[in-house]
Amino acid sequence: MQTATLFYLVNNGNVFLGLKQEKLGSGKYNGFGGRVDPGETIEQAALRELSEETDRVKATEYRYAGCITYVFPKSPEWDQHVHIYVATKWEGEPRTTREMKDIQQFPIQNLPFERMWDNDKYWLQHVLKGGSVSGIVTHDGTNTLSKELELRAGDGNL
Repeated sequence: MQTATLFYLVNNGNVFLGLKQEKLGSGKYNGFGGRVDPGETIEQAALRELSEETDRVKATEYRYAGCITYVFPKSPEWDQHVHIYVATKWEGEPRTTREMKDIQQFPIQNLPFERMWDNDKYWLQHVLKGGSVSGIVTHDGTNTLSKELELRAGDGNL
């Protein structure tokens, strides 16, 4: 099972999302992230992936928001533990890269769930508002087949 990261940039009730261009999740809006390289910590990988997918945005204030294990029964090579971070301050502006295009801000209360991973509707707004999440999601690549998610309250300072 792979280890991966996901970073969200949150500011004034909005979140930056980009349209994934390649690999797993292509054609879906998502945060910024990817796999952990050998020798990297999860946090180092999260910061590197954020920079690579946004054309060098550097998170300066961020928090760890949990981990979701994704299981794809028909494609076990996609199975992964995804560690989630939320930044409230950063340097630079997100720009289109080879991996992400159409980067834009969306109101947290009005996310484009119809163009995102199906399971995001169960946990993402909670995390973006200061909470955290852990659990397991079984997915077929399009739809959530099952989920066991624990949503925990945060300090609400986002």
